[in-house]
Amino acid sequence: MMGGADTLLRQEPWFVSLAVLGALYTAAVVLRLLSHLALLLRRPRDLRRRYGAWAVVTGPTSGIGQSMALELARLGLNLVLVGRDPAKLQDISETISKTRSVQTKTVVFDLALVATPRGDPYARCTTQASPRHPWDEAVRRLREAVEGLDVGVLVNNAGVAKPCALYLHEVDVEAWVRMMRVNLCALTEVTAAVLPGMVQRGRGAVVNIGSGSSEAIPSFPLYTIYAASKRYVAQFSRSLYVEYRSKGIDVQCQVSPRTEENQPTLRRSDASTYYPRKKNPTKKIAPS
Repeated sequence: MMGGADTLLRQEPWFVSLAVLGALYTAAVVLRLLSHLALLLRRPRDLRRRYGAWAVVTGPTSGIGQSMALELARLGLNLVLVGRDPAKLQDISETISKTRSVQTKTVVFDLALVATPRGDPYARCTTQASPRHPWDEAVRRLREAVEGLDVGVLVNNAGVAKPCALYLHEVDVEAWVRMMRVNLCALTEVTAAVLPGMVQRGRGAVVNIGSGSSEAIPSFPLYTIYAASKRYVAQFSRSLYVEYRSKGIDVQCQVSPRTEENQPTLRRSDASTYYPRKKNPTKKIAPS
């Protein structure tokens, strides 16, 4: 053993430096792998006991939102399901009630109504909607639905994406305004509506659904507005966590590189313009 150490010390300084750096890098990789393994082997946290008996899920009728709702129900949490389609909300509510011994409530809520005082579809983001605006009514119903409930988990899943790749000047103004309303303004206001109860109880978790388009790749041309809106979600989550961690509230942004449902399409000509044929990330990464 000592002979090996003596041999190493007799090497050139650059060789010793590289050997030390290699050992440190290997140790860092091993520690990271062990930490991931520990997470996999760790006993699942009892969300109901840790955060509360109820969860609010927006956009629960398909995709990630539906999977979240079903999994939370499996874990024993009662659900407040928030969406714009009454029939689909009823379907998912009945499915959960038939398969799990949990309670469900539904709130019909078109999140695109946010920031549209006087019905102006191009209005800026604002919480000062007119007194009789449908958004106020929807927020009131949501607040009433969660009033008195031990809401411990909020899943902000609802979002809007373009159906296909477009240059910015080709995007219909109303379409991108709707996207900004839902992905930014509505997410923020729904969070603000649920947080007071969490603060009062001193516990809670806010889960925001992000996208690989804003985290996994340096840019996402032809989906510029969507990627930018999801970048807001990521930074909103980071800052909110720092704001509320002292109050017992966890905040995270879950980033899915790809989902198999409701994927926007990318025109082949545009894809080849921005991504080399052999390194086209759109084959692996798409908006969640």
